[in-house]
Amino acid sequence: MSLEGKTVLVTGANRGIGKALADEALARGAARVYAGTRQPLTHTDPRVTPLTLDITDAAQIQAAAEQVESLDVLINNAGIMLPDIPFDPAVLERHMAVNFHGTNAVTQAFQAALIRSGGSIIYINSAAALSPLPPFASYSISKSALFSLARTARAFLAGQGVTVYTVLAGPIDTDMTRQLPIPKSSPEAAAQAIFDGVDKGEEDIFPDATMAPMADMWRNSPEKILERQFAELAQGAPPA
Repeated sequence: MSLEGKTVLVTGANRGIGKALADEALARGAARVYAGTRQPLTHTDPRVTPLTLDITDAAQIQAAAEQVESLDVLINNAGIMLPDIPFDPAVLERHMAVNFHGTNAVTQAFQAALIRSGGSIIYINSAAALSPLPPFASYSISKSALFSLARTARAFLAGQGVTVYTVLAGPIDTDMTRQLPIPKSSPEAAAQAIFDGVDKGEEDIFPDATMAPMADMWRNSPEKILERQFAELAQGAPPA
């Protein structure tokens, strides 16, 4: 998938990997990038259109959907990562509200536009979706739920011309992970790897040095094989 001349929406586009993805989309020739942020945003590139978009706010999501006339690529990036030791159900609710329900609401709001354009959805997820990160229990649970949501969307939207990608990122040097004393990849390098993976048609993208060695193992794993088998059942389902 080439981004040349395409319209892209990135949620959480004001910093970290979201900002890097918006900048990389521009570098690859996107005609317009909608930058969804909770706070007002200014950008020097005239191709960038700021959107006030708190993904937990239904009214803001609806307003954004009305403002975006057409869309080729939706990048679900916005999320939170809060520690909870021990596991705290209240913290889980906060994570699910943003990382799962908010992301799902945005996807639903733009689904019709993406079907019309034969577009793509990119879910920015984490290695914690595959295995829990102990200091971040609620984050891990929400990301696991998001991974299931993305794969479900992939199965049901494939027959309607929408391609769904999931990004399983390891440690990226963002505000979320700054307190973790481990090696990290830069947001810019991750953004480049994500779009490179999309160009190659990789359904599940491992965009950093930590996760890249797991890519081949994942593609041939029992879980991935089962996903492909179950996806065949969705092809007979009625359109959304």
